[in-house]
Amino acid sequence: MRTRIKCCGITREEDADLAADLGADAIGFVFTRRSKRFIEPEAAARIRATVPPFVSVVALVMDDEPDWIAHVVDTVRPDMLQFHGNERDDDCAAFGLRYLKAIAMGEGASALARLRDYPRAAGLLLDGHGLGEMGGSGHRFDWSLMPADLDQPLLLAGGLTADNVAQAIEVARPWAVDVSSGIETSPGIKDGAKMERFISAVRRASP
Repeated sequence: MRTRIKCCGITREEDADLAADLGADAIGFVFTRRSKRFIEPEAAARIRATVPPFVSVVALVMDDEPDWIAHVVDTVRPDMLQFHGNERDDDCAAFGLRYLKAIAMGEGASALARLRDYPRAAGLLLDGHGLGEMGGSGHRFDWSLMPADLDQPLLLAGGLTADNVAQAIEVARPWAVDVSSGIETSPGIKDGAKMERFISAVRRASP
């Protein structure tokens, strides 16, 4: 099975263009103001307008007000939402879009119980940060904890780089990998060479 790729924390049009040109399946914008990768919806909408067909656009939020999320949806028109906070399944499904739910794996195996709390999620993203923390921290978790008995697609995030993503795919067997800090020079500013190396490494590991 080919492992899909999402490049998250996009803040510049040139980074979105390169991700698409290199074959990323999705790009992500961060709309929670506590993040160093925050982008205003109007700026994201301008980038979104340049994204080619068959590249999905994902809007990331974290315990944000419903009115703000609705504004993001109306302005950016993302294909999916991604929730990183303490949102319940009903909260996530309230906006009429398919959604991903991030599960903070920083506490290890005890976090796995939360995987079954989101039956309507299109996919579950297992990330290396601690509960209540932002993603994009560069922290990884024990990839062998990735379960194999869930019907929903599982996405792997946290501390992924071109140097370790092949091993991560071999151990965790995720449906997709999600990268942010591993392809950056600074938060929100992507490094083209790192992005190319990362995507090439994924393709070699999962042709």
